[in-house]
Amino acid sequence: MSATPESPSRPTVTEREARRVAEAAREQDWRKPSFAKELFLGRFRLDLIHPHPLPAGEDAERGEEFLAKLRDFCETRIDGALIDREARIPDEVVTGLKEIGAFGMKIDTKYGGLGLTQVYYNKALALVGSASPAIGALLSAHQSIGVPQPLKMFGTQEQKDTFLPRCARTDISAFLLTEPDVGSDPARLATTAVPDGDAYVLDGVKLWTTNGVVADLLVVMARVPKSEGHRGGITAFVVEAESEGVTVENRNAFMGLRGLENGVTRFHRVRVPAAHRIGAEGQGLKIALTTLNTGRLSLPAMCVGAGKWCLKIAREWSAAREQWGKPVALHEAVGSKIAFIAATTFALEAVLDLSSQMADENRNDIRIEAALAKLYGSEMAWLMADELVQIRGGRGFETADSLRERGERAVPAEQILRDLRINRIFEGSTEIMHLLIAREAVDAHLSVAGDLIDPEKTLGDKARAGANAGLFYAKWLPKLVAGPGQLPRTYGEFKHGIDLSPHLRYVERAARRLARSTFYAMSRWQGRMETKQGFLGRIVDIGAELFAMSAACVRAELLRTRGENGREAYQLADAFCRQSRVRVEELFDRLWTNTDDIDHKVVKGVLSGTYTWLEQGIVDPSGDGPWIADAAPGPSTRENRHRPIR
Repeated sequence: MSATPESPSRPTVTEREARRVAEAAREQDWRKPSFAKELFLGRFRLDLIHPHPLPAGEDAERGEEFLAKLRDFCETRIDGALIDREARIPDEVVTGLKEIGAFGMKIDTKYGGLGLTQVYYNKALALVGSASPAIGALLSAHQSIGVPQPLKMFGTQEQKDTFLPRCARTDISAFLLTEPDVGSDPARLATTAVPDGDAYVLDGVKLWTTNGVVADLLVVMARVPKSEGHRGGITAFVVEAESEGVTVENRNAFMGLRGLENGVTRFHRVRVPAAHRIGAEGQGLKIALTTLNTGRLSLPAMCVGAGKWCLKIAREWSAAREQWGKPVALHEAVGSKIAFIAATTFALEAVLDLSSQMADENRNDIRIEAALAKLYGSEMAWLMADELVQIRGGRGFETADSLRERGERAVPAEQILRDLRINRIFEGSTEIMHLLIAREAVDAHLSVAGDLIDPEKTLGDKARAGANAGLFYAKWLPKLVAGPGQLPRTYGEFKHGIDLSPHLRYVERAARRLARSTFYAMSRWQGRMETKQGFLGRIVDIGAELFAMSAACVRAELLRTRGENGREAYQLADAFCRQSRVRVEELFDRLWTNTDDIDHKVVKGVLSGTYTWLEQGIVDPSGDGPWIADAAPGPSTRENRHRPIR
């Protein structure tokens, strides 16, 4: 029997209700240790990451074999300039990627996939992303957040048997959560899935559906109305893209990733079998967030690839370009930029490989590590690309096609800047990542003292919370006073010619300082802490730097013990840590000395129109139309832009 559908109007959600939905979707428990979580609590657990974990021999052999095949494909079959110029990946390239198994890298061999580890999957994305970031996005959206990953973690055996072989070789998948008026606030999700017998009927509009234009299978998040026999809530479904009532209404175009098959998809009375529901009703957001715990590692993988390319071009160009009698690299103003690119690329790869290997071993909880890798990778890769453009000067601003036409090497520096910009927004913007990581970082505090600042709790609840908090802080706070970072010989195993042990001692001391700062802030602001987003962002950025420093040192020691450029790795780790420590000290200073309060006053003035006089003297070239497109449910009136690749 069909349930009564909700009103087609968008759900009205209060701020507290939105937070409650988001909180219910996150993993509540910490069943496994987490290096990053401990770091935010002031505990430097080097034993969780050192010695550096390594992939099994057979995993490495299988991964290297595929990387060799993929490299040959990238060098002979992919024309990144053509893809950027024509804003489309040629169908024959997509077909070729299917043939070599690139769409099944993360799918188990028993379903026809390659069964690569997270480490080698990321190496493959870095490689193919260097040839064409649009192809990297295509493969990542398909496997990191599309149908394969949620089915691997939450699907039934029947669903795996049905869909995974298709995803491994023939079908492209996409993930559909965002709506025209819903970004990082999923509580306002308007797409509905109304139960109707042994099926659900989907109605709604999804925006920025990466791969959606060419996808064969879709993971769709929709709200199931609560009714008799149905708990309701945001729920995940596998939907056949060619189902009646599914219309791709637009292929979106962007400043970068111009080959991206990203669109607007409308669902009008689309019947989806109940057997295609992933997990239980109401588990959709939890499935999405859990999938992203490791899925987010695909973005820093491509950022590492970008960093390596920036380093290569910076080295070659700055050695060939001479000014005032010597290569520009030897001028300090340029050399410092090259040193930043080299050291940061080393650190990003260290963060990525460490997080990925921990994900493969599944003995640590890496939800914070993966989020930090995404946040740090996307921000630092953008800075590296910007510095490369500056090093190249006018040639950095000039397109590769223009350079080629006038007889110079066609270096797409401006393209990589355009392509990388989206990573600060994709799969959680930098601002949202700051809040997400901050929430996990203070989880231990909220677990023992959260009721003290919750206005809905009774006096009895607050009294019990106060007692629990007293016990917790009586044990925890004294441990933040002193630690091994104050002993001059601690971490001495990291001294081999170049001494990295002072950097690790710094991380240990800074972690305790970070935890103390967080505690002081909670004591000062209590329930208003969540509104101090500037402060929380700096706390997270400090943690990201400390994690990167730790990973860089551990990776340098690994390479030394394996006889793989160990001396050079120590140099890069030392340089990175020195650069990072400067940034950390600045961030600590800005925790308490900043312009957050006056900035807030100015923002209120801007919104109220106080400064509209400042906008005079220009013309606005923007077109007409609403800020947010109408997404009312109903039949499509537009041509279907869906074009499956066969």
